[in-house]
Amino acid sequence: MIKYLFTFWVLQPLTLPSFAAGRDTTIHSKGNPIITHVYTADPAAMVYKGKVYLYTGHDEAPAGHNGYVMHNWLCFSSEDMVTWTQHTPEPMNVKTFKWAKDDAWASQVIERGGKFYWYAAMEHAIIPGKSIGVAVSDSPTGPFIDARGTALITNDMTKAMTHPWDDIDPTVMIDGDGQAYLFWGNGICYYAKLKKSMTELDGPIKTIDLPHFTEAPWINKRNGWYYLSYAYQFPEKIAYAMSRSINGPWIYKGIINELAGNSNTNHQAIIDFKGKSYFIYHTGALAADAGSFHRSVCIDYLYYNKDGTIKRVVMTTEGVRKAK
Repeated sequence: MIKYLFTFWVLQPLTLPSFAAGRDTTIHSKGNPIITHVYTADPAAMVYKGKVYLYTGHDEAPAGHNGYVMHNWLCFSSEDMVTWTQHTPEPMNVKTFKWAKDDAWASQVIERGGKFYWYAAMEHAIIPGKSIGVAVSDSPTGPFIDARGTALITNDMTKAMTHPWDDIDPTVMIDGDGQAYLFWGNGICYYAKLKKSMTELDGPIKTIDLPHFTEAPWINKRNGWYYLSYAYQFPEKIAYAMSRSINGPWIYKGIINELAGNSNTNHQAIIDFKGKSYFIYHTGALAADAGSFHRSVCIDYLYYNKDGTIKRVVMTTEGVRKAK
C-alpha cells in the first residue's frame, strides 16, 4: 500500500546539523524526502553524462522564524536516483554576486558548449526587488563565478506586475535549433530568448497568460510537445500547459501535483533519466511546524498518457527505485 507524504504532518521537529564544507558526502536515500540531514528546497535537475545533478536552495530559518532564510545553494549528484553525493564546499552563494543582497531563491543549471550556466533569483542590493543573475563554471559541481558582474534581469525591466518579487524562479531550455530561452516570474510568466553566450537577452521580454499562475515555471520538451508546468494558486499546487511551439499558444491541461503537505509552496523539476520520467519537488515533510520555511526535496515517478498529457503525480514516502 502506498504511504502518502501527508502522514509527515505528525512528525516532531528535526534538529539538523549546519551545512558542512569539506569532502563530498554520500547519501543513501531511504525514500522521501531523499535528503534528511539538511533542509533543501526549490529543486532543479540536469542530466549530464549519465548522472543526474540536483541543485537546491538551502532553508536555514531558525525555529519559530516566520520567513525564508536562504544564503546559498547546494549540489547533489546520482547515477541511480537513490545514492546521492553532496558536493562540497558549497558550489554557489549569494556572495558570488557582488550586486546581490541576500535570498538565495530558486535556480536552474544548464550545460552549453562544455560550460555550465546557473540562473538564480536573489534580492538586488541597489535596484529594489528581486533579480536574476547567471553564474558559470567549467564543472557541474562548481565552483561558479558571476558570468556578468551585473544582474541579467532586474525589477525595473518588467512592468506586468507591480510587486517587487515578480522576477524569480528562472527556468531555461535550449531548443533543438540551438536557441535558448529563459522563463521566470511571480504573478505572471515572463520569457525571453537568450544569446548563445547564455548571459544576455536576445530580444524583448514577453508574457504568457496561464490560469492562476503563481510562480515556479519549469520548461521541458518531449516527443514534439513543449510542457510548461508551474505553481498554481496559493497554497500551491502544480499545474501545466502544453504547446507544439515554445512561443505558444499554450493550452492549459490541469493539475499534476497536489498541495505539498504542510508547505505553502510547491516547486518542481521534470526530467527523463534511464528510460523513466521523474517529478522532483519539495514538501515540509521534515518539519512538524513551519514546513514552508523548512522544506525537503522528494522524488516520485511521472507518467505520460498516450496523447502526451501528464497523469497526476502520486506523492509517496517510498519514493523511487534504483535506476538501472
